[in-house]
Amino acid sequence: MAILSYNEITQKKIIVFNGDPYKVLSSRVFRMQMRKPVNQTKLRHLVSGRVIENSFHQNESAPEAEIEQKDAIYLYTNHGESWFTESTDKKNRFSFPEGLVHDSVRWLEQNAPITALFYDEKPISISLPAKVEISVTEAPPAIKGNTATGGTKQVTLSSGANINVPLFVNAGDIVRVNTDTGEYVERVAKK
Repeated sequence: MAILSYNEITQKKIIVFNGDPYKVLSSRVFRMQMRKPVNQTKLRHLVSGRVIENSFHQNESAPEAEIEQKDAIYLYTNHGESWFTESTDKKNRFSFPEGLVHDSVRWLEQNAPITALFYDEKPISISLPAKVEISVTEAPPAIKGNTATGGTKQVTLSSGANINVPLFVNAGDIVRVNTDTGEYVERVAKK
């Protein structure tokens, strides 16, 4: 485990702070007048998702967290829990409370591949690809009219999520969705 000095705690690093793993969202080292330099950071707790601010002073350091990434498969969500299994060993199943991973799970179909993050051999979070392909289950018919500005309609995906798409998308089509913003990117396959 590497020990990071105050100025090495930079964006995208994962550190152990107060005994828990945090991802550094932003960092800025600065000096105010005659004072010693300070690294002002924003940290996201990898388990709860809570964001905090902390200043690391010149004499402070933090250990770098040893996060293990494993390929996994999304199984299902039931009774407030989302279940996953490791890709290499199907017997190793793990779950998260639905509230913790709801923003990610809504873009997943059953048996979708994901990356699970482990800390101290315990699953702490999941990571999705930037874009996923998912099928449209319900789409209202397109209404002719003023579409000079590019009309949209709301459709339901096979995962249950609702998104806005262009009028030409129909039920049965496969669309690509940005998992960070939740926005339609393009139609991949037509019904």
